[in-house]
Amino acid sequence: MTPRKRLVGLSAFALASALVLTACGGGGGEEPPAEGESTGIVTVGNGEPQNPLIPARTNEVFGGLVVTNIFAGLSYYDAEGAVHNEVAESIESEDNQTWTVTLQDGWEFSDGTPVTASSFVDAWNWAAYGPNGANLASFFSSIEGFGEAQGEYEIDDEGNVKVLTEPETETMSGLEVVSETEFTIKLAQPESDFPIRLGYAAYYPLPEVFFDDPEAFGEKPVGNGPYVLESWEHDSAINLVPNDSYDGDRKAQNGGIELVAYTDEDAQYNDLLSGNLDIVQNVPASAFATFEDELGDRAVNQPSATLGAMAVPEWVEEFSGEAGLMRRHALSMAINREQITETIYAGARTPARDFTSPVIAGWSDSIPGSEYLDYNPEEAKKLWDEAEQMEPWGDKVLEIHTNTDSDHQEWVEAVCNGYKNDLGIECEMVGYPTFDEFLNERDKGKGGKIDGLFRSGWAADYPSLQNYLGPIYTEAALAGSNDSKYVSEDFEAKLTEAAGAPSVDEANALYNEAQEILFQDMPGIPQWYYNTTAGYSELVENVEFGWDDAPLLYQVTKTE
Repeated sequence: MTPRKRLVGLSAFALASALVLTACGGGGGEEPPAEGESTGIVTVGNGEPQNPLIPARTNEVFGGLVVTNIFAGLSYYDAEGAVHNEVAESIESEDNQTWTVTLQDGWEFSDGTPVTASSFVDAWNWAAYGPNGANLASFFSSIEGFGEAQGEYEIDDEGNVKVLTEPETETMSGLEVVSETEFTIKLAQPESDFPIRLGYAAYYPLPEVFFDDPEAFGEKPVGNGPYVLESWEHDSAINLVPNDSYDGDRKAQNGGIELVAYTDEDAQYNDLLSGNLDIVQNVPASAFATFEDELGDRAVNQPSATLGAMAVPEWVEEFSGEAGLMRRHALSMAINREQITETIYAGARTPARDFTSPVIAGWSDSIPGSEYLDYNPEEAKKLWDEAEQMEPWGDKVLEIHTNTDSDHQEWVEAVCNGYKNDLGIECEMVGYPTFDEFLNERDKGKGGKIDGLFRSGWAADYPSLQNYLGPIYTEAALAGSNDSKYVSEDFEAKLTEAAGAPSVDEANALYNEAQEILFQDMPGIPQWYYNTTAGYSELVENVEFGWDDAPLLYQVTKTE
């Protein structure tokens, strides 16, 4: 989606390598415009969040947009992915293993209670404690004592947590509160890129009131970010108003935000064209060829850190063993990525060459195994037939599951047609009307109810190759975003080696070696990199989309 600028998080990595993150003016952002200048309510197309608005339970984009605007973390990411301190005064380490975090004075939650070191430590411990079932628990797996706080558990068909082995403790030994404004983090091993992660929602603080009733809190959260949640009418709209007590750089420059839940992207885009909506985050595929002409300077088309993929479920027998591996590779090579990205997306998608994103430092387009992403129908058919001789697929229909309230139906139909023509198998789409309905079905038994491929993908949480690998394909992420249930000792050993590398460059080389293992096992099938294809109305100004595909809502101005 372009003003075409390459969004590379190099500055974030440079900061991490220096081992010190110092405050970037976090004690007070720009003053909001004077009364009458920018007091309008900015309307934004969004969708219904899947879960209550608890940071460590929010791992999808609709809820994520709310959470990042009502909470403030130790740091935040600017439009290009660089790290700036927010609540933190400094984050320092002499050995990359023990980190000392010093907070700025004066920060408060919107209920008037102070943001302290305990606000972070208690929130992180709650998220890491297995029986709490936090979707983002795996983000704390680097901290010493995480395993003892996790225990073993499973998610039943209704999404409830069933504890199999009680955790040894409710807190991680690697976290220690030193004072009201200081705490330490001890990792299980040195990790040079650890500070980059701390701007992500999983690491946000929580007020004391949260622990009284987490579920009730999730419906009416109390944060410390630039906005306060005023109301949430489910499946309709979420209204945010400026937080007068917010004391950071992301000061609200408008009168508030209304996040409108849509189930049809064409309807959303038409509302933008007719002046009934200010910001569309995702232009529908039907408008890719025309939206830049229709919107002119108000069209956004720029690279983002988002990867589209299909998950290959480990629980489907036909995808297991030697025959199953042949099928995984055949299914990947039978996708004509070039044709789909050009004909359906008019170049607003780019064929994938790996499991990460080219906007992230360390990316490579020549990882051994990436040839499985080339369209090669002859080799794909050969592998499929060899697998058929070993363990017959028979007349089974291959299902691809996806939500249909976005631009997924078109590519699923194209992929299915390719499978029918090149592999000689029947293929059909199984659609769900909304994104949250698809997620809920996928998450029943962690996907065990889906007997086929399903739409996947990843929008980066922080600018690191690691973020595309650890949260999706490790055992620690089984209760979070490891939706295919893939576990590999070799892969995890390589990730551990990469995390402990003395420099970010050395870590990136090892993360790419880990991707070689993914190509051999193919737990997911990378399809294409997304552009941020978005647009905004004539009523708003200062609209900017970040490296992670999300609009920076706090800086949008609108005159009533």
